[in-house]
Amino acid sequence: MLKRLALITLFLIGAYQAWSQYTQRALDRPDGVLVASVPVQIAIEDSSPQAFGAFALTPLANFRVQGRVLLLSRYRLDAESALAPYDLGLGWQRMSDSAVLRGLDLKQTGRFLLWHWRHAPPIPEDEINRSAANIHLIPADADIRAQIARLRPGQLVSLSGQLVAATRNDGWHWRSSLSREDSGRGACELMYVESIALE
Repeated sequence: MLKRLALITLFLIGAYQAWSQYTQRALDRPDGVLVASVPVQIAIEDSSPQAFGAFALTPLANFRVQGRVLLLSRYRLDAESALAPYDLGLGWQRMSDSAVLRGLDLKQTGRFLLWHWRHAPPIPEDEINRSAANIHLIPADADIRAQIARLRPGQLVSLSGQLVAATRNDGWHWRSSLSREDSGRGACELMYVESIALE
């Protein structure tokens, strides 16, 4: 009986993983820049923290970004997952061009978006850095969370909301980058997502 139960469990896990891979498969896109615009950021002065579950969010800037989905990762076990369960790798300008992306090996790990190339980068590395972001997403509600969960690499998406600083009563804190020029630790955007639209 236990052996049968174990086999059924393994089958169900395998079927779930196969279905997830199928529904999250990348969309094919033609060569050429698909998103010509850059993110729009407007500073917010003297904002007050707002309660969000066990956290307090302080808006730093209004933020609107349109881009091509490069990668989407779901987090469940790290300290930040209760606030931002998804990381979205997003590219615009030449980082939305399939011809450029074919020359890069992209992956998300440890809350970072990483890229590698075999011989030489398809575009200058500082342009890659300027035209792509790893955004930690805080869904404003369950509907936005469900829409984020369905995103697939290759889709074009527009997000609107705020870049924020987050704190918790135990002293934990997390702050968004406010620049597209930085890299490394602290360079990711922490975004409270108020609206999302696929294009």
